[in-house]
Amino acid sequence: MSPAARHPDGAGVWDPAHRVLTIGLILTVSVAAFESLAVATVLPETVAEIGGLEQYGWIFSAFMLAELVGISVAGRAGDRRGLAPPFGLGGTLFGVGLFGAGLAPSMPALIACRVLQGLGAGAIAALAYAAVARAYAAAARPRMLALLSTAWVVPGLIGPALAAAVAAAAGWRWVFLALAPLSLAAVALAVPAMRRLGPAPDGAAAPDQSAAAAGLAAGTAALLVASGFDQAAPALALGAVAAWLAVISFQRLTPDGTLRARPGLPAAVLAMALLSAAFFGAEVFVPLTLTAVRGRSIVFAGAALTAATVSWTGGAWLQARLVPHRSRRGLVAVGLLLMAAGIALVGAAASTVVPAAAAIAAWGLSGLGVGLAYSTTALVVLECAAPGGEGAASAAMQLANVLGTAIGTGASGAILAQLTGRGTSTAAAIAAADGLALLAALAAAAVAARLPGRPAAAS
Repeated sequence: MSPAARHPDGAGVWDPAHRVLTIGLILTVSVAAFESLAVATVLPETVAEIGGLEQYGWIFSAFMLAELVGISVAGRAGDRRGLAPPFGLGGTLFGVGLFGAGLAPSMPALIACRVLQGLGAGAIAALAYAAVARAYAAAARPRMLALLSTAWVVPGLIGPALAAAVAAAAGWRWVFLALAPLSLAAVALAVPAMRRLGPAPDGAAAPDQSAAAAGLAAGTAALLVASGFDQAAPALALGAVAAWLAVISFQRLTPDGTLRARPGLPAAVLAMALLSAAFFGAEVFVPLTLTAVRGRSIVFAGAALTAATVSWTGGAWLQARLVPHRSRRGLVAVGLLLMAAGIALVGAAASTVVPAAAAIAAWGLSGLGVGLAYSTTALVVLECAAPGGEGAASAAMQLANVLGTAIGTGASGAILAQLTGRGTSTAAAIAAADGLALLAALAAAAVAARLPGRPAAAS
């Protein structure tokens, strides 16, 4: 009998059968959170030392595109062979990528190391959520999802400030180098507990999606490259081929009807892609807005990221409290509208008319909204997953999350490069990128109307 079956009342997150797995997953997510916030915080200093402002967006996009491959390959491998082997390999790649990034002599080298990190992070993300679906009772999953969001609290409170302090005292490279051994230790703790879960009952039938994952990453990368072309003809030609390849690959990797927002699991996957594009497409420029445009310190910029991280966790716990009694559709819609309001306000902070401190409150509001919407959407995905297909469903959700983030950050970076290259001010270019993110948030709210109000079993 599975651990989840022994705890039908939802208890068991911290009982002996689950304790090590719970701790291992929380620590793994915590290290990933430190890495994410640290990179966003110290990136202005990184660019100042090794150059490459025109490749700013690719530091994030390269990571996310590689993560697409890691998610798809590891998700299916977890269903076929068990979660532990691909999770351990992913953690190793993530740690090696961190170490290499700390030694990178140039922007292209840094981006190459971010590719390694992305491959590892993709495996970790997909299999962590698959473990939640497979190891915990249905009533315990909202609590576990909230705990995983809580794993961002300490990194959110001290991560940006600690990264800034380390960068000031020893250089930005030590931010990466110090995290490498911590990531390896966290993954090593979770692997033995995952090994006890074994493969899914029907996991042998899970198809190999490596080619489709590579096609999606290549198509998305080419699309982002095309968006940076100055001449229209080659941009349109490459963009058309890239879009075709990306769409075909995306359809193979996600539930049927995802691009049509078919009610249920497909709509949840599409909503995840859009909300990720909106939030992260705007967040990537929050530090740049406050430092380069408003002239504030890197510590001040980190405070805005901290505000969003803490409020995201608050939104996740609010989800855990409300979801037994409220419509999932309604919770996601409310969260997305709060996020949209925060994006609009932080975009306005690029103007000197708005106090710079307002950006901290605005991004905190956006974090609250995305915490509510993201956790509820993730719960819908887990509830709609077919038995034995938790890895595939989790992979589709994480793939949508990463693809949305890659497109959001990449498109925002392309807008910045194009507009500033034509003489537009940095403030105006960032405001334009935030406008695109706002449109994505509103589109996600429209898709949320096709999510279920209650779990399929309860409806």
